[in-house]
Amino acid sequence: MKYLIVGLGNIGPEYELTRHNIGFLTVDRLADKEGAAWKSDRLVFKTEAKHKGRTLHIIKPTTYMNLSGKAVNYWMKELNIPKENMLVLVDDVAIPFGKIRMRAKGSAAGHNGLKNIEDLTGGQDYPRLRMGIGDNFPKGRQVDYVLGRFSQQEFDELPVIMDKAIDMIFSFCTTGIAQTMTQFND
Repeated sequence: MKYLIVGLGNIGPEYELTRHNIGFLTVDRLADKEGAAWKSDRLVFKTEAKHKGRTLHIIKPTTYMNLSGKAVNYWMKELNIPKENMLVLVDDVAIPFGKIRMRAKGSAAGHNGLKNIEDLTGGQDYPRLRMGIGDNFPKGRQVDYVLGRFSQQEFDELPVIMDKAIDMIFSFCTTGIAQTMTQFND
């Protein structure tokens, strides 16, 4: 069995530790834990990990967040991975910081990366791991907030949150989405 694990974010040092890049940060941590090295490939940085007989193809699109669907669609087809075996890790301002929710499908909820994936893969029916970044911003300042860096307190809490997300990724690949949602969703 093979899976496509997609961490969403923006490339470049100016975005590296921003809230919008929590998907990138989490798959980076997963790769580090698995001793997997990233390589540049078509539209992505890519690596692989093995877990309980499953192959996890892990990608970070280099297309910038709003064009993530181009990379996702290409690698789904290239690797012949069905949508139900794809998991997209994404930041979510509608969820409090530190909370994580897996969903089998759903709307983009205003997230341009998810919207582009929907547009290019043919709908909303793909699993996603929504990682809460909170909504602690004044009206009209959402872009500054999501593209802003984590507070020191948030940054200190990130390893535990990312490790839970990694446990959820492994569970998704081994026990399936329904069991994972039951066991882990906040």
